[in-house]
Amino acid sequence: MKLLKIHSKNIEALYNRNLYYRRQSTVDKVQRMIEDIRLNGDEAVLKYTRRFDGVKLAAKDLRVVESEISSAFQNITPDFIASLKLVIGNVTAFYRKQIKRPCCIKSADGILLKEEYKPLDSVGVYIPAGTAPLVSSVYMTVVPALIAGVKRIVIATPPGKDGHVNPYILAVANLLNVKEIYKIGGAQAVAALAFGTKSVPRMDKIVGPGNAYVTEAKRQLFGFVDIDMLAGPTELVIIANRFSDPNYVVADFESQLEHAGGLCVLISTSKQLIRQVKGRVQGGNVVFAKNMEEACDIANRIAPEHLQILTNNPKSVAKMIRHAGAIFLGPYSPTPLGDYIAGPSHVLPTLGTAKFSSGLSLSDFMKTSHLISYSRKALEKVKEPLRQIALIEGLVKHAESVNVRFK
Repeated sequence: MKLLKIHSKNIEALYNRNLYYRRQSTVDKVQRMIEDIRLNGDEAVLKYTRRFDGVKLAAKDLRVVESEISSAFQNITPDFIASLKLVIGNVTAFYRKQIKRPCCIKSADGILLKEEYKPLDSVGVYIPAGTAPLVSSVYMTVVPALIAGVKRIVIATPPGKDGHVNPYILAVANLLNVKEIYKIGGAQAVAALAFGTKSVPRMDKIVGPGNAYVTEAKRQLFGFVDIDMLAGPTELVIIANRFSDPNYVVADFESQLEHAGGLCVLISTSKQLIRQVKGRVQGGNVVFAKNMEEACDIANRIAPEHLQILTNNPKSVAKMIRHAGAIFLGPYSPTPLGDYIAGPSHVLPTLGTAKFSSGLSLSDFMKTSHLISYSRKALEKVKEPLRQIALIEGLVKHAESVNVRFK
């Protein structure tokens, strides 16, 4: 582990990692791929599938068929299905609590102001499966979309060398009643879902994790399509003190360092704990803080995806945290709980963006419409202030559109 000084440039680098994905070579390569798919559709998608996934498919093979979904269950045990149902139940219970009721204002003069929540028509979910099939990302993205009421949910995920989608991904999708699955990976999947091709439908929004190329494609295509966030490699910050168990710190660090490019930082007020941990972890960073206030200040500056508080008073420490994607309190709340089973989605802000953004929620799959209704009496009451503002802005016809109703 690397010991960082609190005021060093190294600390600054930890929360300025938003440059991670902006390598010019990645930007240019993705831009060319996007333009190719925009112009050539399926032909370009199939070309990149051959190049990057090593699989030769025809356009008719891009969509997973019912027989492939059925065969996926042949090697899946009932115990796994039971576990999935338990986890899906946890995620469902959490997101049902987020359902919002529309706000409404009424007046005796005949004014009605209302905010109505409406689900998106379509969402494309990207599920990585290159180095490892991210089975958990299926239910962590699809469940909130379903509860929000999204009409059409489509999954894109890269095929294996045999030309088939990972059976566990298919099983989870099937349990969630998602039948529309496409064998497309990488930046080409994002572009295909953003523009649509002859074989792949155009989506209104794209969500889900991915590598640098997937993230760069989402960045470039935002505006053509909505996205959830620009996510980087996993991040874990642990705040600990002399009461913290070093074995827990080591195990939690090692769990997150299983992800390529992951960031792990231990912030501790105990030099003894730092000595106990430092030589046992290959990778990561450690910072000594003189007190908990300073420890929390450093954590807020980093604004990590995951923050674990392993002190003897985690709730009081958490009150000083302003910026973190997910906060895990106490020795029995390790980050993998949030990755897999607790309920809140593991799609969380990274690269310091927890300072201004949030984890995936029901609102990501909904939009609002403002309903405005005035009676003649109510409109007449505001006619004069409306006219004054319109004239100050030089928009005479705005005022006239109100005045004409009283002639």
